[in-house]
Amino acid sequence: MAGFIRSPLSILFYVLATAAAVASAAPQTSSKVTSDEEYWAERAEVARENNRAAYVSDPVAAMNRFNADVLRSTARRSLRRYQGPCMATNPIDRCWRCRGDWATDRKRLARCARGFGHRTAGGVDGKIYVVTDASDDEMIIPRKGTLRYGVIQDRPLWIVFARDMIVKLRQELIVNHNKTIDGRGAQVHIIGAQITLQNVQHVIIHNVHIHHSAPHSGGMIRDSKRHYGQRTRSDGDGISVLSSSNVWIDHVSMYRCSDGLIDVVNGSTGITISNSHFTKHDHVMLFGASNANPQDAMMQITVAFNHFGKGLVQRMPRCRYGFFHVVNNDYTNWIMYAIGGNKNPTIISQGNRFIAPDNPNAKEVTKREYTPESEYKEWVWKSQGDVMMNGAFFNESGGQNERKYDQFDFIPAKHGSYVGELTKFAGTLKCRAGQPC
Repeated sequence: MAGFIRSPLSILFYVLATAAAVASAAPQTSSKVTSDEEYWAERAEVARENNRAAYVSDPVAAMNRFNADVLRSTARRSLRRYQGPCMATNPIDRCWRCRGDWATDRKRLARCARGFGHRTAGGVDGKIYVVTDASDDEMIIPRKGTLRYGVIQDRPLWIVFARDMIVKLRQELIVNHNKTIDGRGAQVHIIGAQITLQNVQHVIIHNVHIHHSAPHSGGMIRDSKRHYGQRTRSDGDGISVLSSSNVWIDHVSMYRCSDGLIDVVNGSTGITISNSHFTKHDHVMLFGASNANPQDAMMQITVAFNHFGKGLVQRMPRCRYGFFHVVNNDYTNWIMYAIGGNKNPTIISQGNRFIAPDNPNAKEVTKREYTPESEYKEWVWKSQGDVMMNGAFFNESGGQNERKYDQFDFIPAKHGSYVGELTKFAGTLKCRAGQPC
């Protein structure tokens, strides 16, 4: 495509240079710390090492692999016609959805992640843990059978639900390493407080409704079998990811939380958000919370096959510093803008469908936050194969340092005209054991 960047080298130079500076920076600690502060400082240092390991030095190659996989998986069948009792229209779903044995082979799901979060294992190496109790009464000694008891365990667990339930959280739910929250086979709603992934790795959140999360004052909350401590106020995000890596959020339905639906901050990386349905919210996704956090240059996130639907205002996503592949999503509603950012994020938009609102002042897909054109003109924000409808337009940028290397061309994504089919089953699924999902 004319005008489209032809070299990943100019993209990678900034990302690698900044990430190297972040990696060499020593964490600052106070001379007087509490035992809680020491505990979280130790966990943060381990998390930084894990995040560096999850970071890929060639994000363009990772992006190309994703696109090639989509093209391969959709080349031999028509996406224009619904055929048979099950139809899986993208490579993630084709990996597991149309198998009648999904309920007896749940852990197959861990093979199916794509994009930057493709290594996410979740609780694949652990036992199946069944949530039988929807209550959330105990923050320090959670009752066995509850969701909170499962997520704080120090061993890997694949967490499933015995029946349809509404889990009303009394405080933020702090998820430990190597966990899968798998809502298939039940209609599971998690409400009341945010799900927090802090200094952890390998977490899958799949097929649950998350909504009406509210801020809470904090208090004594257990985060693992060996530790509980004082937590400060939680914001009321749907899912908050802090300094974590190898995270996959798939087939969730999210709406009406107090803050963001999904926030990813503090150098988190190796993340995929896919096949999900977002509605009725203002600040949808925030990737990078502060201009004063250059460690977010390590952030690498894939946003794919999602439906951004009714009642959304902005931040789909809003990005700082990192590398973001926004691919094959359906944007059918926004009030202010769809994709925004500041502090020089690299944003590659491929094969999306953008349907602008009727408001003549909200046709632009993109928004550079608090940044003059003289600065953002060098940022790499590119659009390839996107479909623009009802006057939508994408304001591209990307600098004078670009050079042409034909052998390093981006592999094009599946064109945006196919997005309606690729996202047909976005959001939670009604899965029944013994039948294709």
